[in-house]
Amino acid sequence: MKSIVVGLGIQGCKRRRIAGDDAVATVDPVNSDADYHSIEQVPLGAYDAALVCTPDGAKLALLEYLLSHGKHVLVEKPLFAGSRDKLEHLRKLAETNGAVCYTAYNHRFEPNLAHLKRVLDEGRIGRPYLVRMFYGNGTAADVRRSPWRDQGLGVIPDLGSHLLDLVDFLFGRPERPFEVWTSNCLENSAFDHAVIGSAGSMETPVFQLEMMLLSWRNSFYCEVFAEGGSAHVECLCKWGPSTLTIRERILPSGKPTEQRFTVERPDPTWAVEYEHFQQLCQTGGTNIGTDIWIDSVLAGFHQQLGGTRKWAA
Repeated sequence: MKSIVVGLGIQGCKRRRIAGDDAVATVDPVNSDADYHSIEQVPLGAYDAALVCTPDGAKLALLEYLLSHGKHVLVEKPLFAGSRDKLEHLRKLAETNGAVCYTAYNHRFEPNLAHLKRVLDEGRIGRPYLVRMFYGNGTAADVRRSPWRDQGLGVIPDLGSHLLDLVDFLFGRPERPFEVWTSNCLENSAFDHAVIGSAGSMETPVFQLEMMLLSWRNSFYCEVFAEGGSAHVECLCKWGPSTLTIRERILPSGKPTEQRFTVERPDPTWAVEYEHFQQLCQTGGTNIGTDIWIDSVLAGFHQQLGGTRKWAA
């Protein structure tokens, strides 16, 4: 499969490295190392797929062009449109032209999160009651220096979109809406710390998702407290080591039995995700339904906070 990389920044360079010999050209309007400066300059017969790694505002027009010409697309998260109709239009274009439109959420391929998914699907710890996630890094200054990142809802769509995608991946979409429980601009113009949450129901657990750009040691955890026990993922492979601890509840009370799984290796998620994308290009498929849900959650946050949808095209 011949691929082009659109947007030759940090993410684009990673995607080009993972694609290896598949990557036949690069596109970037300002990077002098790119082969082309606009997508229209690339001969349509030269490639089958595009890896789109651009700022948010450029994505919709690029995807419309690529999907209209039957090109498969992997686009960096988040894919926001400010309108369900715009995302449905992209889904229709993909279906009509036999193209894949896949938004990259690489943490679904994190080994211990994939393991946690199996534990939950098998019912090993019973019905979940409470889910807590935290995702933090120390990129506040980098975001502040960016010409386009320190705006709108800030860290909420940036890191929060990963957490919302993991909610969808691990548990399905909750019945109750998400709300912003707290949001702070501690160093940046846009939010650099926030907690969002969703009240529980008989069918879905309580969700508490925290994100920040002021965690000086990059950190991630996911904790699930359930009827029959609990499960705890600490750290991602890229910051390693990553551990998954499964605890079996002792009734009526007592010290639980415990299993621990440790993964210590370089981040495998980008390569595994690219293989997943290649397979989709053979079989067809899209995850735009997840984009529509996350977009609607963020629309609720904008309404709650009175913000402007600066990520919309």
